[in-house]
Amino acid sequence: MDELVDVNGTEIWVESRGEGPTVLLIAGLGDPAEAWQAQMDGLSGRYRLIAYDNRGTGRTPLRDEQLSLAVMADDAMGILKALDVENVHVASFSGGSMVAQELALRHPEFVRSLVLVSTWAREDAYLASVIRFWRWLATEAPDAQAMLEAFLLWIYTPRAHNDGTVERIIHEMLQSPHPQSPEDFQRQLEAFTGNDTLERLSRIAAPTLVLAGDLDIVTPPRFGRVVAEEIPGAAFEVLKGEAHRPFQESPEAFNARVDAFWQAVDGY
Repeated sequence: MDELVDVNGTEIWVESRGEGPTVLLIAGLGDPAEAWQAQMDGLSGRYRLIAYDNRGTGRTPLRDEQLSLAVMADDAMGILKALDVENVHVASFSGGSMVAQELALRHPEFVRSLVLVSTWAREDAYLASVIRFWRWLATEAPDAQAMLEAFLLWIYTPRAHNDGTVERIIHEMLQSPHPQSPEDFQRQLEAFTGNDTLERLSRIAAPTLVLAGDLDIVTPPRFGRVVAEEIPGAAFEVLKGEAHRPFQESPEAFNARVDAFWQAVDGY
């Protein structure tokens, strides 16, 4: 089911597939719901999966309102209420993992478990420099293709660049009928910037799995390790040979891992 859901006056594009325990998928910077296509395809036989376009991405507009993690977390909550969902497993990625942290802190009664992929809690000077470069890149790249070629160098493994995967992804993004504007990219990036959840993570009670790629140069495993150390009982795993987007580059292994985690949480 694909539909526009009204959340606090903004129509948010939502896609839902499958039946079973509900999983909310929260995407990262610039990603529409389709970023989770391999999960929607691979896990919908066991779960009801809900993915959506964050404000400023895909089919969801970003108006003049101030965008923040709190707003984005309340958007996620609004989607769940609109769809009459009482509680969910949450899987999230990069900037979306910051939204997921905020969702679990602001609305803990709705979060059955958390999967945080390529996550962090507090920026250091390195990550702040990466973000400043991306902000510059969005407006100074000569065209959309050059911007994507530079940006995705940070995101995927060398194998994905060498085997043509990144070239295919760039082509698909350039052909999208709903491209993200440089302005919306920057505003969304700003919402993910400067946040600090470190001192509050101990309040998260939901079972949590933190995953990090050992080749991730944006959020190296040290970021995820800190998050897992602060969330009571959280598990932390480093995925060998993976970079910032393991759920896209190695979807079968990723899907199997999160499926096992959710089954353990649900007591299967």
